[in-house]
Amino acid sequence: MDSRGHAAPTRVLVTGGSGLLGKAIEHVVHEEGGRLEGEEWIFISSKEANLLDIEQTRAAFEKYHPTHIIHLAAKVGGLYQHMRENLQFLRDNLKINDNVLQTAHEMGATKVVSCLSSCIFPDKTTYPIDETMIHNGPPHDSNFGYSYAKRMIDVQNRAYFGQHGRCYTAVIPTNVFGPYDNFNIDNGHVLSALMHKTLTAKRDGTTLTVCGSGTSQRQFIYSLDLGRLILWVLREYSEIDPIILSVGEEEEVTIKDALEMITQSMDFKGPIRFDTAMSDGQLKKTASNAKLRRYLPDFTFTPLREAIKTTCDWLVANYDSART
Repeated sequence: MDSRGHAAPTRVLVTGGSGLLGKAIEHVVHEEGGRLEGEEWIFISSKEANLLDIEQTRAAFEKYHPTHIIHLAAKVGGLYQHMRENLQFLRDNLKINDNVLQTAHEMGATKVVSCLSSCIFPDKTTYPIDETMIHNGPPHDSNFGYSYAKRMIDVQNRAYFGQHGRCYTAVIPTNVFGPYDNFNIDNGHVLSALMHKTLTAKRDGTTLTVCGSGTSQRQFIYSLDLGRLILWVLREYSEIDPIILSVGEEEEVTIKDALEMITQSMDFKGPIRFDTAMSDGQLKKTASNAKLRRYLPDFTFTPLREAIKTTCDWLVANYDSART
């Protein structure tokens, strides 16, 4: 309540607002009627505030006075960039996350929902992975810097709750893709990089070369589905413990299967070569969505083939302005 007895407005600040997931949430809020009455939504990117800098972080919070934060901002990259720059991924993400969480606490934010990643789970583990297993062993060597920095969000959330009673929590999506992704061939996520590679090979009449054997398995979640689920977490989910947001285990597919959906979507009929000298990364990281299903048994995910086709069509239509 404010001083006149009116309900205080809900102001939601989304960090990383210009990225894949920020754009998906913006679409759900503004295009799908996802905004509730009395809510104000602010989407900021690194152009407005460099969250590595505590003063710029505080300035953004003081400008908007958010009551709720969806924290998506991170230093991210593809597999091979992570392998080269683990130290930078660790340091940058630790700084960003600490700046956002501490500033939210200092300014009295009601709730923070941070975004983790399925790569934070132990490399050597049993499957399916669930939310209780995050800290059970070291993550995969390929991206340990990013993974440990993301794990620390969960540690900080528990500490803010234990010491200050703060309702700060986190979601753990599996592999996200969709419009506005980073489609860069060298450091984009796997599906988006493959979409760009396929488009380029079709345009140039060349062989489509895929890094690795194509046998790694992944659960892919469409960014708009994830956006809808994060809005639910913001409003309804009251646990500090994180929650996995993912399609079911039975929806896991190989990279080769996903590539076939991409080539069909783009009508690519040229030769394909799998470069088995390149790393496959983790062969699988099967995650359980049983906790999500206990809360939302009837949530319907967009079928993978349909979501891939929509994303491929978006890339073709927006190639000049996409992150390629």
